[in-house]
Amino acid sequence: MAEKKLVNSRRKPDWLKVKNPIGSSYSEVYKLLNEQHVHTICVSGKCPNIGECWSNKTATFMILGDVCTRACKFCNVKTGKGEQPDPEEPKHIAHSVKSLGVKHVVLTSVDRDDLPDLGVGHWCNVIREIKQQNPDVTMEALIPDFQAKAELVQKVIDTGVEVISHNLETVRSLTESVRSRAKYESSLKVIQQIAQSPARAKSGIMVGLGETDQEVYECMDDLLEEGCEVLTIGQYLQPTRKHLEVNRYVSPGKFKQYEQTGLQKGFCHVESSPLVRSSYHAHKHIK
Repeated sequence: MAEKKLVNSRRKPDWLKVKNPIGSSYSEVYKLLNEQHVHTICVSGKCPNIGECWSNKTATFMILGDVCTRACKFCNVKTGKGEQPDPEEPKHIAHSVKSLGVKHVVLTSVDRDDLPDLGVGHWCNVIREIKQQNPDVTMEALIPDFQAKAELVQKVIDTGVEVISHNLETVRSLTESVRSRAKYESSLKVIQQIAQSPARAKSGIMVGLGETDQEVYECMDDLLEEGCEVLTIGQYLQPTRKHLEVNRYVSPGKFKQYEQTGLQKGFCHVESSPLVRSSYHAHKHIK
């Protein structure tokens, strides 16, 4: 009990404090996305980089609504049964991409275990519409596990998207307590399938949940064994009192050590710092 009080009383260090997003570019992006009824993980996930990214007119679009069928202990996205996919969403997002003038697009989605195809058909429609309206754009698809069904993952691969990412989220020992349904081995299976395709395979984890450094390095080895080329590592931040508590705040120096170790082990790119999230500097991760 004493340890739990210590965790709750731990103040956020200075390196995790960010300024509130301001500026005309940020406001322009916010207005445009609202007009198009487009969801972003920037807002739903309370991303700490929202000010930087939106000021540069970039955003990570979240498709298939803003209600997830899973209830992972780290995630602030609403849980429940979502509405039917909006058939106009592909056009809305493609128009937003064109209006913002972005060159690299990141897509992600909630889990939709309630849909017969788990939402993969809508995923493909969005990707194809974006490419049709924006033929020069490059893209990253940050996909759910699709229950590790190879035929569904393959449908995303077949769209020709340049980078496909699927996050492990945490180390093996913490997966069951952090993720509501996804399995560590199933996620590695998805990464392996991506790595065997023309797309670049990418994954991400959070630290500060109770993992050890050795477990982080073992996670790196597991991903590399499956062919993963890009890794993101960021600090877990507790979104509300109902979510998992922060076990520790990892220092910037330790994040730098993770980055150097990952590169030495064989990753092509490692984005590792306290405020890194899955889509941070995503344009650098194309082959």
